Amino acid sequence: MLQANGEAAHSLARRLGVGITDAVALDYLLSSPDGLGPTELGQRLGIRSASATTLVDRLDAAGHAHRVRHPSDRRRQTVVATDHAYEEVRTALAPLLERIEQAAARLGSEQAAATTTFLREVAAAMRDYAADKE
Repeated sequence: MLQANGEAAHSLARRLGVGITDAVALDYLLSSPDGLGPTELGQRLGIRSASATTLVDRLDAAGHAHRVRHPSDRRRQTVVATDHAYEEVRTALAPLLERIEQAAARLGSEQAAATTTFLREVAAAMRDYAADKE
């Protein structure tokens, strides 16, 4: 499952015309409606502050993200995904999502409920693992 996830992430990056780190950064930004500070984004990606600044510059130049003033601290900046990024990612993921919907449509209601519960538990376990929780 992890290998398939990695392959899908690389495919998404290729379809978007960006590197894998940029694609992962976009995932973080798209999942954070209020945006992330450049330093926080760099920490999540495991890259240094200077590299995070360069990455944000690339995303900005590509129209995928832009910097805005932090809502409560005007000295800080927040990086947010653009509407263009949302649309481009949605378009790039459309074939994958269609296949997932086809697979889901073949499940009976009990199978669908069990599968949903299972996937939520797997996602929670993965998030706990990533947060170093046991």
